[in-house]
Amino acid sequence: MSDLEIQADLGRQARARSPRRRRISVAEALAGAFALFLIAAAFAPSLVAPGDPLAIDPLSAFQAPNLVHWFGTDESGRDIFTRVSHGTGGSLVIGTLATGIGLGLGIVLGTMAGMLGRIVDFTVNRFLEVLFAFPGLLLALLVILVFGPGIQTATVAVGLATAPGYARIIRAQLISVRSAAFVEAATVLGRGRWQILVRHILPNTLAPLFVLGTLGIGQAVVWASALSYLGLGAAPPAAEWGAMLSAGRTYITSAWWLAFFPGLFIVLTAVTATSLGRALERRLRHA
Repeated sequence: MSDLEIQADLGRQARARSPRRRRISVAEALAGAFALFLIAAAFAPSLVAPGDPLAIDPLSAFQAPNLVHWFGTDESGRDIFTRVSHGTGGSLVIGTLATGIGLGLGIVLGTMAGMLGRIVDFTVNRFLEVLFAFPGLLLALLVILVFGPGIQTATVAVGLATAPGYARIIRAQLISVRSAAFVEAATVLGRGRWQILVRHILPNTLAPLFVLGTLGIGQAVVWASALSYLGLGAAPPAAEWGAMLSAGRTYITSAWWLAFFPGLFIVLTAVTATSLGRALERRLRHA
């Protein structure tokens, strides 16, 4: 066999061993495009939809979707597209902050359960089981019942309701990483428990949190919108998707667009977050 044939054979073997680059699917491309629109609407709503989301025009009330008002107008003549676009920032901020609260509490509880011995692990697990006995949305409602309705309370309530699930996942990930060979090697070398935790375990545990956070934002947006729909979050006439959906239900038979487009954005945001989270998970798994 000649040198050229050997080099060619080695090249084929290297290509066979190297992971194939995954192509971006149509669903991922659409989710990415909609995510870019949401980011633009959140940071520069006036560029996406110029106009005041609270400006009323009684003469233009209840106009169906048309070339001037793409999503129609509400009972006060306010443009629905403008209100939905300007409400993107508030909805995403609530979802992001609630996810951050849930992940933060989940990291604390999961780390305690996974690193501080059997007694702490048993205590934290029993506490999480008590929280799991309540559906997440019901737990959020209990928090609001104690502290009162409002955007801030709804954000904290959603974060607290999602924390138990994150804590269980983080605990399982910690226990898995803790038994890895490099952790055992650090223990043999005399490294302290907290040094091993900070330098070896947490860096290898935090990667899945990006996936959890992406998936959690969609869930938090849906829950926060549900609380606003029930009148426990943002209150009308705020340009918030859940509040708009609640206001539009009164006219659902005569002006369907009042509730349809805010609900559509809630669903699309949740689907987009799920699609991007799953795509990120697949790429991390094959990295």
